[in-house]
Amino acid sequence: MPFNNHDGSYYLTCPARLDAERGPAALTQALAERPAGVPLALHVHLPFCRQACRFCVSQRVPSQDNRQAEPYLTRLDREMVLIRRLLDDHPAVQRLHWGGGAPAFLSLDQMGDLFDRLDARFGLSGARERDFSIELDPREADVLTLRHLQALGFNRLSLGVQELDPRVQKAINRIQPRVLTESLVDEAERLGFHSLNLDLIVGLPLQTPEGFGETLDQVIAMAPARITLRRYAHLPRRYRLQRGINKKDLPDAAAHLAITGEARHRLDDAGYVAIGLGQFSRADDSLALALREGRLARDLQGYTHYPPGDQLGLGVAAISRVGDTITRNAITLNDYEAALDASQLPAAAGHRLDGVERMRRDAIEALACRHELNPSVLTKPHELNATVTLADALTRLAALCEEGLLERQGECLRVTPDGVWDLARLLAAIAPEATPMS
Repeated sequence: MPFNNHDGSYYLTCPARLDAERGPAALTQALAERPAGVPLALHVHLPFCRQACRFCVSQRVPSQDNRQAEPYLTRLDREMVLIRRLLDDHPAVQRLHWGGGAPAFLSLDQMGDLFDRLDARFGLSGARERDFSIELDPREADVLTLRHLQALGFNRLSLGVQELDPRVQKAINRIQPRVLTESLVDEAERLGFHSLNLDLIVGLPLQTPEGFGETLDQVIAMAPARITLRRYAHLPRRYRLQRGINKKDLPDAAAHLAITGEARHRLDDAGYVAIGLGQFSRADDSLALALREGRLARDLQGYTHYPPGDQLGLGVAAISRVGDTITRNAITLNDYEAALDASQLPAAAGHRLDGVERMRRDAIEALACRHELNPSVLTKPHELNATVTLADALTRLAALCEEGLLERQGECLRVTPDGVWDLARLLAAIAPEATPMS
């Protein structure tokens, strides 16, 4: 598929199965071994949502009353306290992300209190270079929400648009007039938010090349710094809300290909740079600049121009990456709460990458962020012969050269423009046993 998975964290470096016996111990050991001075990023998962969008695959807690979030916020603070006891001193946190769910489900006072607790526990940076981002559903937020977030210190927004075609919106139970998004985009620009991102989904029911082309035209007219195209995965057995979607209404393979073609044509014409995995940015955006200068990186939330560092996930189902260790918190609210009520870290599963997995991770990073893979460059830092260690992956990648997704220059493989649009296939060739992280 040409686009990233539903949540933007197509993190193929993690093994398909995390060890359920190694969650708290793995995170505790990783934090204990963490070198002083390594940057720390925070991701807070806020699962509450008033809406019931039929395409949803998020770890969602339905509710209409934000007072029901109070016990969760209390336990989030307890998780912060437990983790902080295991952390040595670290630089002020420059990267903070709130996702969900719908973070704007919280009241303004609850948002302010959570932000203050994060600052008290971890020390949030006030530097201009900070990257404090939040995902917003335009139906849940208004201009007062944006002003409050800006006053707290957030400086980047991601707005969920998904589709602007009324027929598609009805089919996915997400009625969202364009004016809601436009008003937030205008206010965000006035307030000085940077790198505004608008999310769209490809492959929704009743979606057509012409209709999605019109949606893209309207989104491009709003001139966001970034546009993300996510791939809809229809898994009704796993996600209950998707059972409300008629499978017959989903675009077939030919229609999906045509929709992709329309997207590519319009984004190219508008001057957006294809970063990879469904991420596009204006040529003057920090992601495009980092790609050109070879500084682009990727973490559990997607592409970033910041140097890679450790990430702590807070909340139900949140994922952490500390050094070479990856852990995932309990995926149900009951299990998450029970662990914290017992004063235990809620990490339910974990894994520490071995030498071969670390090499595969770096190979994925090279293709995803620098659009090239040179085995000799990987050999020295890992003290493993990359040509031998990655022989299976290199064989699979060689077949993709024949499809025009890669071109060979000596032993170096470079991603072609077509390959950037099909980057997920290239990464899956390196780690076919791995699964996307959510």
